[in-house]
Amino acid sequence: MSNNQKSRFLPFIIAASIVIGILIGSFYTNRFSNNKLGIVNTSSNKLNALLRIVNDQYVDTVNMEALVEEAMPQILGELDPHSSYIPAKDLEAVNADLRGSFSGIGIQFTIQEDTIHINSVIPGGPSEKVGLMAGDRIIEVDDSAFVGKIVTNDEAMKRLKGPKGSEVKIGIYRPGEKETLYFTIIRGDIPVKSIDAAYMINDQFGYIQINKFGETTYPEMLIALAKLHQEQCQGVIIDLRGNTGGYMGAAIQMVNEFLPKGKLIVYTEGRNAPRENYASNGTGSSQELPIIVLMDEGSASASEIFAGAIQDNDRGLIVGRRSFGKGLVQQPIEFSDGSAIRLTIARYYTPSGRCIQKPYNKGNDSNYEMDIITRYEHGEFFSQDSIKQDESHIYYTSIGRPVYGGGGIMPDIFVPQDTTGVTSYFTMAVNRGLTRQFCFQYTDRNRQKLQKFDNSETLLQYLKRQNILEQFARFAESKGLKRRNILMYKSKDLFEKNLYGNIIYNMLDMENYLMYLNQSDPTVLKAIEIMENGKTFPEAPALTNEDNYERAEKAVAKANQSSQNDTRATHTNG
Repeated sequence: MSNNQKSRFLPFIIAASIVIGILIGSFYTNRFSNNKLGIVNTSSNKLNALLRIVNDQYVDTVNMEALVEEAMPQILGELDPHSSYIPAKDLEAVNADLRGSFSGIGIQFTIQEDTIHINSVIPGGPSEKVGLMAGDRIIEVDDSAFVGKIVTNDEAMKRLKGPKGSEVKIGIYRPGEKETLYFTIIRGDIPVKSIDAAYMINDQFGYIQINKFGETTYPEMLIALAKLHQEQCQGVIIDLRGNTGGYMGAAIQMVNEFLPKGKLIVYTEGRNAPRENYASNGTGSSQELPIIVLMDEGSASASEIFAGAIQDNDRGLIVGRRSFGKGLVQQPIEFSDGSAIRLTIARYYTPSGRCIQKPYNKGNDSNYEMDIITRYEHGEFFSQDSIKQDESHIYYTSIGRPVYGGGGIMPDIFVPQDTTGVTSYFTMAVNRGLTRQFCFQYTDRNRQKLQKFDNSETLLQYLKRQNILEQFARFAESKGLKRRNILMYKSKDLFEKNLYGNIIYNMLDMENYLMYLNQSDPTVLKAIEIMENGKTFPEAPALTNEDNYERAEKAVAKANQSSQNDTRATHTNG
């Protein structure tokens, strides 16, 4: 070969040598240098590298998919108490609750003695159309027996729910029938209501109970308000006790119905989420209607947005107990495998500027998880004086009333938890589930008689003649709860309220159940009293010159702090 030919191939020879050298070097580096991957530049690369090392080199076979599923909630748990991971198998159920519907056969059921008992059949649903009835027992699903230890709530939901339009064959035992009855049911969309009750609580005032803030909650509330307006409603009680929240947008739409134009409802702000204001547009149908909002320690998130906007704009009064204290905004982000995360991206602030998120530590914060129990033990449920407000987080409503941030919304009118008549016998009966078991079995045995009553008042009058408490005492003793007559009769009112209420719920619906309970509910009765006295609109506090001077100082300090924060943000981003 000539020298010219050699020089022409020389670059190719050099390049090939380099490539071969790299490959050989990489092989021996990975094989013999303590299995190190070399320098990893970022934390995300580090995580990917770790998973790759485990998958390639760990001593035993590892289910990598399961490992990732276990790691996801652990990682998010290091951020804050409300960022969370939702596995693909759970996402449909989680979303259905807020979406306002799911696909199924349209029944409410209870599992008793390893068998599904149908409590009620949803009107207009697929099961009603084929003839299923309350009191039926499901004993077969798709030609397979479905009784015994296999019958769990999760397994029942898995077999009864399914895509809209799909079929499921159900085998039914019906008391009084000798043979198993078979029904083929075509699954359909089943509505999930956000509003459990909307009725006139007396001749003047209406009551609306909202259990969550979902996709359908706003239109449901419009229907409820229209119904109350037709009945000449002169004021409304909005019950948000136990409402853990939902969509912020639903809360904004709903509170807009009660506010005049231009009132700030809420604003959000985060590290990568610039401040965004949400204000009323003046189209609300109930801008002049007196309103009272009921809250307790179970009211959170969107409930607190609603109540905070009413309170800070001095539009109405908050009655009850201090709310949960969740002021973090989550954004849902879905993955290609059907799973999702809910990542905290911002905090929300009420119109006065307070963030009502209660304190937390990053990571597994046991104190945060136990906060409600801690409040109970400190006596907060029973005495307003037990609540310590953080004076460094004081804000003022539109007419100058002081309100506080840093841990839930404090009610304008405090109503303690009613413990009258509580005894150890009553507590054990309820905690062991004996009252609910008895009420279910009583309803099931007497369904034919009870079906004659179509409202809570007539059914209640019947139940009062049946000596229900004595029947319960015998049932409870058969289940191992020793009879304690003195304690039982000390708790007589509580027992009867619990027993009558559960039977009314089993036979009728949630609205009738709430209509019965509200007759003696201290918080509801306090709200009615305030309405009747015409005191639903807050009054401005009388201020001294010293008060005005102190507020002016605090306003200047906050403005300066805000200015410093803005400057720091500019420097950081610049």
